[in-house]
Amino acid sequence: KYILVTTLRKLAESLKLKPKTVGNIAGYATSIPELLTITTSSLRGLSGASVYNIISSNVINFIQYIGAILLNKNVDKIKNRPIIIILVIFTILIPIVLLKMNIELNIMIAPIFVILYILFRVINDNVHKMYLKNEDEKIEHEIELEEEKESKNRFQTIKYIIYLVITGFLLYFVGDKLGNTLETLCKLFNISEAIIGILLGFITSIPELMTFFESQKHYKKEDDDMLGVVEATNNLLTSNILNLFAIQTIGILITSIL
Repeated sequence: KYILVTTLRKLAESLKLKPKTVGNIAGYATSIPELLTITTSSLRGLSGASVYNIISSNVINFIQYIGAILLNKNVDKIKNRPIIIILVIFTILIPIVLLKMNIELNIMIAPIFVILYILFRVINDNVHKMYLKNEDEKIEHEIELEEEKESKNRFQTIKYIIYLVITGFLLYFVGDKLGNTLETLCKLFNISEAIIGILLGFITSIPELMTFFESQKHYKKEDDDMLGVVEATNNLLTSNILNLFAIQTIGILITSIL
């Protein structure tokens, strides 16, 4: 909360990024925990835990997003985003269907996931161009007005980038400790990979919980709830498709190689 989320917000403000872009960046940043857990569990032969981790994370992300929207009374702001919400629901249904049908996540699935990742991103971009053009133009105009009031602070930008790099190193060491913990729980205490995966989903979804609420809280101060919803929605979709199609593919490749 105090390193990753706060630094990301400050960096976005320093660079004068659009809420949509900030949401996408937040989606990548908040998926780092999933990347760590999937990588470490796959390296230790716990591929089952990684599958349940992704399902659990994506379900919890969606629940947290809806909760944040409801608590901030922004339900009316997502009425123009049904296609994006449908894409998010697909990121939950696809792994569940694969699990129910006992389809093994092997190397043959990897290229399909990559194609689906690209497809989902293209659909999302086209949704913004086709249905949210007026909103995007309004947001761009407001950002331009802000840029006229304030100049970019290069020192602040560099400082926040350094903070993010340091955070990356910290997460690397956390990931190493996490991998040892997973292996111990499974092999020494005989806890099933499914239970561990579900628990990991709760843990790795904490960053999204922070960003969903923080984005809407941030724009409440500016009296423009729409900007917060745009950011949170893009955060949700980017995080979920990254978890399922990109990070899960990394886990599949690691398992196949080993």
